[in-house]
Amino acid sequence: MPETQKIGVMFVCLGNICRSPMAEAVFSHLVSKAGLEDRFEIQSAGIGSWHVGERPHPGTIKVLKQHQISVNPNKRAQQIKSNLFNQFDYVVAMDQSNQQDLKAFGQAFLLLDAVPSINTRDVPDPYYEKNFEVVFDLVLKGCTHLLERVIREKALDNG
Repeated sequence: MPETQKIGVMFVCLGNICRSPMAEAVFSHLVSKAGLEDRFEIQSAGIGSWHVGERPHPGTIKVLKQHQISVNPNKRAQQIKSNLFNQFDYVVAMDQSNQQDLKAFGQAFLLLDAVPSINTRDVPDPYYEKNFEVVFDLVLKGCTHLLERVIREKALDNG
């Protein structure tokens, strides 16, 4: 892989204001801590268009702040479309419903599929339940294992 080519990672949830921007921020934080920020293009998007243009949910921003993780101040919700989908090496769905919706565009995998020995495949939507801390814990586990997977698959630890 040429040094200038970035590894694209796209996180997708239903509306792109809760789970996927949280995963985008957490994964970006982990990538930065690993000193690999120049090797990645990290974004998030939603299946639906309801929240396009909106900032991340206040609950998402609050839980990220509590864990000293910053949110891109320019982050606005966007809807996934085929031209955007095709720009990314890894398209990561937050739940099985999102994954099913993405099949129209191509192959996506679940964030929690990267986590061994976990009892759930879905990151629950905190929009109504307000369980942002539970969601954060799952996202952190998923993103940690995803980064390990990408490092291994792209041989980033070798150079």
